[in-house]
Amino acid sequence: MTDESGVGPTGDVETVRETYDRIADHFSKTRAYPWPEVESFLDGREGRVGLDIGCGNGRHAELLAGCCERVLGVDVSRAMLTAARRRNPNSRATAVALAQGDASRLPVRGARVDLAVYVATLPHLPTRERRVASLDELARVLTDEGRALVSAWSTTHDKFDAADGFDTTVAWTLPGGETVDRFYHIYDPDEFRADVAASDLSLVDFELSSGNCYAVVERA
Repeated sequence: MTDESGVGPTGDVETVRETYDRIADHFSKTRAYPWPEVESFLDGREGRVGLDIGCGNGRHAELLAGCCERVLGVDVSRAMLTAARRRNPNSRATAVALAQGDASRLPVRGARVDLAVYVATLPHLPTRERRVASLDELARVLTDEGRALVSAWSTTHDKFDAADGFDTTVAWTLPGGETVDRFYHIYDPDEFRADVAASDLSLVDFELSSGNCYAVVERA
């Protein structure tokens, strides 16, 4: 790992894209099931349009397809989108549209999304300005009644020994032993709530679970 000294890969869009293009196949194989927190958030909810930001192999987009008429999965990595297209090709997930895109410039018109999940992706953005801007983008695309779940890795995880948020890299180990560093900003809980408050979103609910911050949000 590295820290705020800046050693190691940055979280710029090109670096994140290249990183996940390299590890996409292996990463997808290890991410077969949706997170329980996402299942809990979507339980009992429904809408016309669903959005999965940083959709990876599409496991959460599949859940959205069960409660929304239309779903869009967005990911910066083309290889991850390929993995999503291969996942369960005969299931209802085939109704999920996929698009390559950046979390800070979503390919969605304003006030269209009823339900969104934005999990494990916000921490890849390299600066607070970019992270808050991406939360503003989420607010832009939500309808007035829309709700979204946003998550970020937290300093409360037993992997970390820190009270304040910090930048780091976390290695992904490929079969054969090659390691690929992934940039993360690790949030402390107060910092995470402050970034939501600084954006065009309002906090509806907040919890810490499995070392992650989770926020249910709406348009401010």
